[in-house]
Amino acid sequence: MRHHRVAGGGGTQLHVVESGDPAGPPILFLHGWSQAHASWQRQLNAAALQSFRLIACDLRGHGDSDKPLDGYGESALWAADVAAILSALALDRPVLVGWSYAGYVIADYVRAHGDGALRGIVFVGAATDTGRTSYAPPGDGWAGILPDGTGNPNIYSPGAEEAALAMRQFMRACFAAPVDHLTELELLGIALSTPPRVREALFARRLANDDVLQAIRVPVLIAHGERDRIVDVATARHIAAQIPQATLSLYPQAGHAPFWEAQERFNAELAAFAQPARA
Repeated sequence: MRHHRVAGGGGTQLHVVESGDPAGPPILFLHGWSQAHASWQRQLNAAALQSFRLIACDLRGHGDSDKPLDGYGESALWAADVAAILSALALDRPVLVGWSYAGYVIADYVRAHGDGALRGIVFVGAATDTGRTSYAPPGDGWAGILPDGTGNPNIYSPGAEEAALAMRQFMRACFAAPVDHLTELELLGIALSTPPRVREALFARRLANDDVLQAIRVPVLIAHGERDRIVDVATARHIAAQIPQATLSLYPQAGHAPFWEAQERFNAELAAFAQPARA
């Protein structure tokens, strides 16, 4: 694994890793809310993808990237982060792969820069609009872990013990079937590396991105678990309806993380999608 530091929007230092073939077609992975680049370990280390240049970052506020006090509501900063990675690593027409919250980040980038520098986009269990919508209410995986005024542990609790209780419930809701105990603890540790103030600031955004989706002209793949309790599958269908050239790939037995729960199928689909067309 090769490590980089990239100055993103406002000078925020971003931690970026890469694996695979340095000369291969690039794929840039963007993780979800309160996660990190390690979420993509089943892709970064996958034999089926080693002919590609595989890049993953810790988004601002996450992992080993800087955690500024503010700016999480500024679309221009998120767009600048992605643009900075593309420029600093000289990524030639990469495929952007965004899980969950990274759907917003991809929309931020496309709104600011268009899709002309991209080969394609993959939305994975992703959302592009925030708040309750007519097409998909919040998944039931959020039940009992959001602030409710009672003082019960929630995903924004500043205390380590309280936050761990709520975040563990969130991580369990991400999967259709339980993961093994050590994996659960590893994923919980990744989740808790994002400060509570950042977790809360990320969901303070109010976004509507159908106009961005409708303007996308590069190929789009939408991978979504039909048993997703975090981002309802209706969201995937809505995104697909906005993008005429999109391909919708549903995973009947997967929850919010099809790239983890059905890694062989996901990696094969990603490899086929990301391979440059032959002249």
